[in-house]
Amino acid sequence: MKIITAAVVLSSMLIGQAFAQKNQTNQKKMNTTEQKEHYTFTLSDKVVRKKVSFKNRYGIVLSGDYYLPKNKENEKLPALAISGPFGAVKEQSSGLYANQMAEKGFAVIAFDPSYTGESGGEPRNIASSDINTEDFSAAVDFLGLQKNVDRDKIGIIGICGFAGFALNATAIDKRVKAVATTSMYDMPRVSSKGYFDKMTQEERDQILKTMSLQRWEDAEKGTPDYGNGPNANVLKGDEPQFVKDYFDYYKTPRGFHERSVNSNQAWTKTNGFSLMNIPILAYIKEISPRPVLLIAGENAHSRYFSEDTYKMAAEPKELMIIPNAVHVDLYDRREVIPFDKLENFFRTNLK
Repeated sequence: MKIITAAVVLSSMLIGQAFAQKNQTNQKKMNTTEQKEHYTFTLSDKVVRKKVSFKNRYGIVLSGDYYLPKNKENEKLPALAISGPFGAVKEQSSGLYANQMAEKGFAVIAFDPSYTGESGGEPRNIASSDINTEDFSAAVDFLGLQKNVDRDKIGIIGICGFAGFALNATAIDKRVKAVATTSMYDMPRVSSKGYFDKMTQEERDQILKTMSLQRWEDAEKGTPDYGNGPNANVLKGDEPQFVKDYFDYYKTPRGFHERSVNSNQAWTKTNGFSLMNIPILAYIKEISPRPVLLIAGENAHSRYFSEDTYKMAAEPKELMIIPNAVHVDLYDRREVIPFDKLENFFRTNLK
């Protein structure tokens, strides 16, 4: 299979706990009425968007935005489910992707994962290898019930940390005909092994011990404690470049959203409990014979996740490396995100 280099890019997420800065973030609930029209991108005049909701297998009500190309309400359309980055909301990167793909003729649902954004689930701001995989299948449920969707032509796009969950969902859910990822993170891998798998067994044991003891405190109080926010409110200047890149997206008007964990909130202190012990790519070969497209920036710190996943996956598979791009470029830089490539990939393979 070919490895493609292209002059376009897309960027992904921010892992919460690994780069938590030493600042406590505001945990007050957001005024959703005030924030409901706050999007970090402009809706295309060729697209219509409406709020929708649907339940996953666990009964959690998920909130989504349904994007449709104008004047195609009576046509059977190919459809896409999109989520990510990890700690982001549908008004950020996933919504921008949905907007662009709807403009190209797809019916698209961009959704907030369980326990985050406007979706249901208590307590707030927790992640799960199982439930976040299920969220994608629930989005496929929703799409398949829409009168203007061809349920035999449904694909998935996962951005950043939700790229791994998208691959896992595709492996298990045979209704998904093709999957693409951008700026991929494998959240269980990075949570349990650290970046580039450099976490020692002693470090892992200590993290698990700390989370285990935290459960006693949470159980005694009846509510979870929250850690530090993934991004500091102010940079010191000596941070790694990718931390500065995350700040530039999540903490500035470019990508800030009040409901985003990465912009304004924090994960629970026990958030890694599921992620650290439940890997999600063990069955990636079972995606085949359905196709996989992995897109990563040439200069992205996360590039190795896509490259390693490409080696693990069975044919048909494709790895696209975007020259000069960093991780977050694939979040919102329309001039570098390969939307034409994504359109061609899904039109060719949703059949």
